[in-house]
Amino acid sequence: MEHGILFGPMAFEPLAHLLAGYGIDPVAGTNAVIVSVLLILFAFFAGYRFRREKMVEPTGKVTLSFLIEWALAGMYAFFEGIVQHPIPKLFVLLATFSFFILGNNVIGLIPGFAPPTDQFNVTITLALVIFITAHIIGIRTHGFAYVKKFLGPIWWLSPLMFPIEVVSNLVRPVSLSVRLFGNMYGDHKVVAMFGTLIALGLPIPFMGLGVLVAFLQTFIFVLLSAVYFQDALSHPH
Repeated sequence: MEHGILFGPMAFEPLAHLLAGYGIDPVAGTNAVIVSVLLILFAFFAGYRFRREKMVEPTGKVTLSFLIEWALAGMYAFFEGIVQHPIPKLFVLLATFSFFILGNNVIGLIPGFAPPTDQFNVTITLALVIFITAHIIGIRTHGFAYVKKFLGPIWWLSPLMFPIEVVSNLVRPVSLSVRLFGNMYGDHKVVAMFGTLIALGLPIPFMGLGVLVAFLQTFIFVLLSAVYFQDALSHPH
């Protein structure tokens, strides 16, 4: 499960070499593509009923469409409660990141695969998307008044507060990415290490812990993302 060893079925080798030719890490890039394709297929089949019918009546049966609708409704209520603003478009981003990050975290538990989220260039890219989006919606919502968020509540402290607020905002994508990268890198190494020592039995508890870490780190990432959106949308001081 080391990064230096080509992984998975041989059918993925051409894709890995193609990504390497563009300067993209072949392991992280290939696994991210696999997760993306699986999520697209999952969304296609899970949403088939909603695309076929304008009004979907509940059947009382526990189907894939029902579970997805239930999960998305819960996620929407959760994110809306944090952001405290109407979030139809932001929810698409937050839900997509939730499934994408979780899928990239979990794939590392499959023997022969490594989680793309244990690569800093992957996590910093995700964090920068959140960082840039937060400031874009802040500027679009408040206009020039958005600058007041960096000046603090007391005007005569503005010269001191402005650089502090700017630095604290610039640190956000770094802390967001390092947290996800560090935890997934450490968890993957622990599972891989015990997997090489004893192939059967012993790695199972660590794989269970890995599933917990995968969900927890996904939750923390999207939770902080929603908090950043809420901060951008809230009224300036």
